[in-house]
Amino acid sequence: MRRVTAFGSAGALVTATLIAGAVAAPVASADIRHGQDSQTRGAEIAAARAAEAGIDWKDCPADWAIAKPVQCGWVTVPLDYAKPNGKKIKLAVDRIGNTGTKAERQGALVYNPGGPGGSGLRFPLRVTTKNPLWVNTSKAYDFVGFDPRGVGHSAPISCADPQEFVKAPKMDPVPDSEADKRVQRKLAGEYADGCGERSGEMLPQMTTPNTVRDLDVIRAALGEKKLNFLGVSYGTYIAAVYGTMYPTHVRRMIADSVVNPSREKIWYEANLDQDVAFETRWKDWQDWVAKNDASFHLGDTRAKVQDQWLKLRATAKKNPIGGVVGPAELIGFFQSAPYYDSSWVPVATVFSKYVAGDTQALVDAAAPDLSDTAGNIASENGNAVYTAVECTDAKWPTSWKKWDRDNSKLHKNYPFMTWANAWLNLPCATWPAKQQTPPTVKTGKGLPPVLIVQSTRDAATPYDGAVELHKRFKGSRLITEKDAGSHGVTGLTNPCINERVDTYLLTGKVGAADVTCAPHATPKP
Repeated sequence: MRRVTAFGSAGALVTATLIAGAVAAPVASADIRHGQDSQTRGAEIAAARAAEAGIDWKDCPADWAIAKPVQCGWVTVPLDYAKPNGKKIKLAVDRIGNTGTKAERQGALVYNPGGPGGSGLRFPLRVTTKNPLWVNTSKAYDFVGFDPRGVGHSAPISCADPQEFVKAPKMDPVPDSEADKRVQRKLAGEYADGCGERSGEMLPQMTTPNTVRDLDVIRAALGEKKLNFLGVSYGTYIAAVYGTMYPTHVRRMIADSVVNPSREKIWYEANLDQDVAFETRWKDWQDWVAKNDASFHLGDTRAKVQDQWLKLRATAKKNPIGGVVGPAELIGFFQSAPYYDSSWVPVATVFSKYVAGDTQALVDAAAPDLSDTAGNIASENGNAVYTAVECTDAKWPTSWKKWDRDNSKLHKNYPFMTWANAWLNLPCATWPAKQQTPPTVKTGKGLPPVLIVQSTRDAATPYDGAVELHKRFKGSRLITEKDAGSHGVTGLTNPCINERVDTYLLTGKVGAADVTCAPHATPKP
């Protein structure tokens, strides 16, 4: 199954981010440096080395499936920034030059799609595929993507054998008994142990602040005095921490679909909030399916569509469909509808075919493909990075009673994702690496205006996160897409948003006030 790049995707488990010379820039703000002097100095040393070395751009390796004229290269960073002369890892980066004139060029625009665990290497393809939303921006900017530490080609980590990781069917995430909970707790503990066994050296260094330091080293390697950055989903938390740690290094920054940056939310509470928001957006999708009953024949009310879902779930629980699609695999597939409006029609179509008697369409969509070894390696790696970053970033509850109480209570009213999300995150309760304290996100001195974009009904990153970042980053502007809920707003066609994103990236202007936009067009069957 594909990895959904949002910070709390249940699908991957249940189916299983002193500089000298041309790039001189002020060092990180003093309040962040206090108590982290060795890491701060290590990051400065690494950035200075990267600025001197630059990036040796070449055609991308054939097996990366990134064709010319996109070029690829490597940026070297310390595994541990407190030991800049110790072990190094290489980060994969790629780029395509700006399409406009030399005079039009404004630098590099670096992108992160989220996760944790998402790769940004496909970002330059928005230029080669002539994506209309990015034509104006690409005239001014080189488009730069990268694999964050631990991801893809950048010293990838692993927590389990990929083929075993994707095998199906898995246990129903919704427990029927205390015995079921004990089995799931055992699986979560074994997964945490597997992370330690397979990637133990990397785990303590798999943090958002280290990804932020890596991002600043990439900026230096690109020869850029200041960073232009577009972060989506978890990429907004990278943006929030970068703006806090390196405020004077920021030129333009967009945070799209925002992780709540409050220390109290990172990460346990954020995932509980997600369960509530997923239920809301799940119901939005069901309402749309009911409205289009002439196309899908799944029921002309939300209640009827929900009944069809519960019937499907019960059938798959009793006898996994095709022998491989149980409730866990169903959630892994169906969760993409609350995530993205672009999945509304495909998910409803597969559901409709199943109800009409075509089970194969559902098996093809929801079951793992054991022959796709490269895809399974990527899926397992994505889940490993997701787990490693969230578990290492912050201290998690170790009391099973707390997990059980919180998730049992939530499940009563928000059953779609609650338990699946709980089991995905439970390895953090027995994590084998030292857990850190998240930074306090705030406006560092010299931070320019940041543009924040968010839909009000986003499931993966609830709207309150955008409001919180807006409060913390003084001078920021918030574009709200009202009555919409697709995750990743800047990639959608909505002129009210698209024109403001272009204006900001091309001129730096955020407008005099926050803006509320009407929703983008609803999908048509």
